[in-house]
Amino acid sequence: MDHENKDLDLASLVDKVVREHGATPDSVIPILSEINRTLGYIPAGTLPEIRRRIQIPQEGVFLADSHVYSAASFYQMFSLKPLGRHVIRFCESAPCHVEGGRQVIEALQKELGLQPGETSQDQKWSLLTTSCLGVCSVGPVFLVDDDIFGNVTPERVPEILARYE
Repeated sequence: MDHENKDLDLASLVDKVVREHGATPDSVIPILSEINRTLGYIPAGTLPEIRRRIQIPQEGVFLADSHVYSAASFYQMFSLKPLGRHVIRFCESAPCHVEGGRQVIEALQKELGLQPGETSQDQKWSLLTTSCLGVCSVGPVFLVDDDIFGNVTPERVPEILARYE
């Protein structure tokens, strides 16, 4: 797809999502969430498009591009760059660390050949870390896409990843 068509498609997507969620400042997070879910990430070009469509004064103040960017970059479940087909989100909270999380992340890094924040060259895997997944009682924990794996040991990592081959 050429650059102009890609921009047109992104603008159409933003139009559709803004119509569905409303053109209000309160709708920024649902809009970003829908775009992230649809594309797997939030392309930088969509941020000013979102802001332009939500140019509704709120107490005389207009949203700035930086407000939309801040929202998109703050939430760990959003990505501003393309990710792999399978996204691993590893919990690096203290409870998971105490239960052996360091050894599990090392096993993931070795198995995937990735450091946290990286995507494989074949675009199959992205390895991300997150502060907490909310299931501390079964740590160490990580997500693969929407599937959660708890009480993970380094020995289980290859078996879990093989499910996504």
